[in-house]
Amino acid sequence: MDYISPKDLSIGFVFQNPTLMPWRNVMENITLPLELNKKKFSKEEVLMWLARVGLKDKEKSYPNELSGGQMMRVSIARSLINGCNLLLLDEPFAALDEITRRKLEDDLLEIWEKEKFTVLFVTHSVSEAIYLSQRVLVLSSGPGKIVYEKNISQYNSKEEFRGSKEFQAINSEIFEKLKSGVNNE
Repeated sequence: MDYISPKDLSIGFVFQNPTLMPWRNVMENITLPLELNKKKFSKEEVLMWLARVGLKDKEKSYPNELSGGQMMRVSIARSLINGCNLLLLDEPFAALDEITRRKLEDDLLEIWEKEKFTVLFVTHSVSEAIYLSQRVLVLSSGPGKIVYEKNISQYNSKEEFRGSKEFQAINSEIFEKLKSGVNNE
């Protein structure tokens, strides 16, 4: 395991809600952390991130012109444009429909494959945790204690994995641990 010194740590955070500034267009929302940190950036860099999150040609749109999934994509791009090496996500897909959620899960995995940053993803969805993770931790409710840990094998195709018997078995196993962890506080 590689360790990063605190001075080299760059953290991105994606909230449950997109938390976009309604008076700023998509490009301006994405560049906000760069502006706050007084970092130089190019329009091409921002457009590249827009393309990577599936929002090509949306840079001049305002949040009220976007769907919930599109706003979440802007939030993800805003968190990643700084070049973070740790991405914290707090139930970012919870309010989305299943089709949009799955597309964003796949997009996040694709970006992670290319960028190789560490991700801490908080979710109440067992299947989402299994699909997105290499390791799942089940926490008790307040105060949160780790009650179970499961390493997830890597598959060549995540979509194939989602439909497998192993996925279903892991889902049942984690769900049972989650139930017992919540009930045995």
